[in-house]
Amino acid sequence: MPTIMDVKNYLSEKEIEVLEFASPTPTAATAAAAVGCSVAEIAKTILFLIGNRAVAVVAAGDVRVKGSLLKRVTGWSGQVRLPQPAEVLRHTGYAAGGVCPFLLPPQLPVLIDVSLRRFETIYPAAGNDYSAVPLSVDRLLELTGGREVTVCG
Repeated sequence: MPTIMDVKNYLSEKEIEVLEFASPTPTAATAAAAVGCSVAEIAKTILFLIGNRAVAVVAAGDVRVKGSLLKRVTGWSGQVRLPQPAEVLRHTGYAAGGVCPFLLPPQLPVLIDVSLRRFETIYPAAGNDYSAVPLSVDRLLELTGGREVTVCG
């Protein structure tokens, strides 16, 4: 399981700073309050299960992922659901509330929703629920190997 220090070291090598806060930031609203930005600028990372397959979606904090779009983009069939906390940890290596798009298992697909393109700077978490990372969507795509898609309505 990657720690905040693992993420900080990884991002430091790429000259990206990690912001850390005294108050918890497990939701887009609490993260936005800590960062001092709008909820929309928070890049929330959410794990979804489609049937028995997992996918991580990074989207703006003010939008909702649509299951039908997610299934179309992945080409997978089955029920789309949010996992239990133990499943989040098993598939991502992070505890629910602290999932970030960095250092995810290589077999876990990462989808970056176009909703984030509205902003020059976005703020995903850094591996715990007291952190955020300011960066651009292009940099996020580069660092995660993610694919830019439309999965929010």
